[in-house]
Amino acid sequence: MSKKHIIVDPVTRIEGHLRIEAVIDENNQIVDAFSASTMFRGIETIMQGRDPRDCGLMAMRICGVCTGTHYQRSIEAVEDAFNVTIPKNARLVRNLIQGALYVHDHLVHFYHLHALDFVDVVAATKADPEATAAEAVKWAGVSGHKPYISAAADFKAVQERVIKFVKEGRLGIFGNGYWGNNHYHWTPEQNLIGVAHYLKALDIQRDMAKMQAIFGGKNPHPQSIVVGGVTCVQDIQNPARIALFKQLLLDSNEFIKGAYLPDVYMAGTAYAKEATDKEATYKGIGGTGGGLLSYMSYGDFKLDDTGFYNAAQLFPSGIVMEGDIKNVLEVDQNKITEDVTHAWYEGTGKPEHPYVGTTIPKYTGLEKKADGYAYLKTDEKYSWIKSPRYDGKAVEVGPLARMVIGFAKGDERITKYVTNFLKRSGLPVEVLFSTVGRTAARAIETELMGDVMVEWVDELAKNVANGDLSTWTEFDFDVVAANTKGRGMAEAPRGALGHWVNIKEGKVSNYQAIVPSTWNAGPRDASGKLGAYEASLIGTKVADPEQPLEIIRTIHSFDPCIACAVHVVDTKGKELAVYKVDPNCAF
Repeated sequence: MSKKHIIVDPVTRIEGHLRIEAVIDENNQIVDAFSASTMFRGIETIMQGRDPRDCGLMAMRICGVCTGTHYQRSIEAVEDAFNVTIPKNARLVRNLIQGALYVHDHLVHFYHLHALDFVDVVAATKADPEATAAEAVKWAGVSGHKPYISAAADFKAVQERVIKFVKEGRLGIFGNGYWGNNHYHWTPEQNLIGVAHYLKALDIQRDMAKMQAIFGGKNPHPQSIVVGGVTCVQDIQNPARIALFKQLLLDSNEFIKGAYLPDVYMAGTAYAKEATDKEATYKGIGGTGGGLLSYMSYGDFKLDDTGFYNAAQLFPSGIVMEGDIKNVLEVDQNKITEDVTHAWYEGTGKPEHPYVGTTIPKYTGLEKKADGYAYLKTDEKYSWIKSPRYDGKAVEVGPLARMVIGFAKGDERITKYVTNFLKRSGLPVEVLFSTVGRTAARAIETELMGDVMVEWVDELAKNVANGDLSTWTEFDFDVVAANTKGRGMAEAPRGALGHWVNIKEGKVSNYQAIVPSTWNAGPRDASGKLGAYEASLIGTKVADPEQPLEIIRTIHSFDPCIACAVHVVDTKGKELAVYKVDPNCAF
């Protein structure tokens, strides 16, 4: 049986540097896959010897995309070490900052990173604007809302812009798509809807970023979270600031409900065949891109003030193994380890818990073969990402994991939103275990988050109006920072995020972070278990190996953020890559 290699390097429309190598058989079906990050992280070593109260400000520089999440998790790790419980106002403010990040991140991901895996931009030039308007009304009706854009004239204006770009050969940001690939399933009218919403989302995401800045001070890299609480005292006491946040939120929710959700319903229906193709899966359940079927969530968004790891949460914690939703395990952080067998790091030969883990690079390079290409040494080390494992097993993290675990645990709110999506789409529950399902879970979560944030901002306004102005819990640093350790374990938009800190005599002695894309993008471990990206590609059918659209679509469904997973530095100043700027992008 003849086999071929497909190398996608770099995977674009993601944050960071990612390489995928896939092996396909004579039927163009993927039989093996390898995920590799090609840049190094050194943030942990920067933390050592620092005042632990400063960790959050440095940790957030891990990434400019999910910036505030690293900030908060790092702060929470120190608060856990100091045994500090924050006031109610601080909890609500943090929830609102993080919630704004979620809806912003999910919207940007779908439209500006992932949508072009579904939208054939050039095909939109053939659409009938009147029919497009009718199609928009139809799919908004499926979601139970009014369409965000419904006028044929608006769709025609967008189409005329696209036609002009195509005729002039100036597609710019749309210039390198696999337009015309027969694994694009939307009609010309649906493609025009997608392009129109893509462009409008550029404006909407800006308002979502403003929401984060109202209480966070700025975006990216907010500044208002400190060990013990928050510093935005004047903002929460100003009714106009709270009202502005709420209005921006309500405006954003209109787009989520009138554009984002209908587009995902449209995608789910168009790609239902792939989403239920059991022959295209790693485990024989679900459809294309299903992958491991093992999911983990640390839980997040505290709903009361009972302290660390005791509070009720919007997203419950838990683990589902091998798709067994009738048996949800509770997370035991002592069972979390990292394996470096196939990662470019020194190691002891056995998996290590983050409290004792190290980050010492050991780069062994690629292998040049007779065809002149450099390939990963897949039998050796081949990625800058470590292999996290829970009790020795690989798991997937992210919105799909949160929705699956919430649904499996019978969480009332999550069950309502998931059930509503499935009922309105007419799709079976198995569709969730696929590339399309992963994308749908993110949209379901975005609607849920947008709705619950309205409740939180009203709760904050009421609490302040009732006279509670507390935003910080006092502590004696010299006492609490003598010799301790703590963890900040919760969720980021992309999944389970953990920061672990050891503190001795008031200084950080060791610091480790395991981030969502480490869980998902990590390579095989010592026993050969595949990571989530790798497993998700097994069984995928590729229409044209020269245009690996299906590989890109599945990898994008995870929303990779590789700067979080590995980070940054060539200390010798060596040139790591050469980039060419396309002048056609300047429009």
